Amino acid sequence: MSRKNIETRNRILNAAWTLLETAPEKGVRMADIAKEAGISRQAVYLHFPKRAELLKAVTRYIDDVKDVDKRLEKSRNAQNGVERLEAFIEAWGNYIPEIYGVIKAVWAMKETDAEAKEAWEDRWQAVREGCEAAVYALKDDRKLRTDLSVKEATDLLWVQLSVGNWELLVRENNWRQEQYVDQMKEIAIRYLIKN
Repeated sequence: MSRKNIETRNRILNAAWTLLETAPEKGVRMADIAKEAGISRQAVYLHFPKRAELLKAVTRYIDDVKDVDKRLEKSRNAQNGVERLEAFIEAWGNYIPEIYGVIKAVWAMKETDAEAKEAWEDRWQAVREGCEAAVYALKDDRKLRTDLSVKEATDLLWVQLSVGNWELLVRENNWRQEQYVDQMKEIAIRYLIKN
């Protein structure tokens, strides 16, 4: 891809990011993104033929800009399952407030917008994969409760770490961010690890 194409693509992604954060209650259309980026709607479609592709690309772009791989490094390089679990919860839990505006917008749109739903499911599945990797690390260490399957433990952790739970605790009930992360770690350890 040429430098000019990369620059245009990044303008589109930044425009979409801005609109998703500032207009979470309404859907973001390709025309809105084109206007925000200062380019034609046709130029947006040349880079992203489908809106779902653009919405997925925005969330991945945000991950790149915010260096999600570096954030997950401690979890991925953990020496044992408990360390991996705690590091994953810390990385994801502290990432939520940084991407909350975009998450909230895509979440709101997904109920009536199939393309937003597809983008939401793509990114939420990535979180599930992180939960599953932590659970497998517990299982490999023989620390996972024996009455829970990997799927059940993954499902429980995934739901526990949902953005909705973060929103209720931090935004609605005024928990401090550090308190939220610490409590999520404690709950996960108590519930997933055998005595």
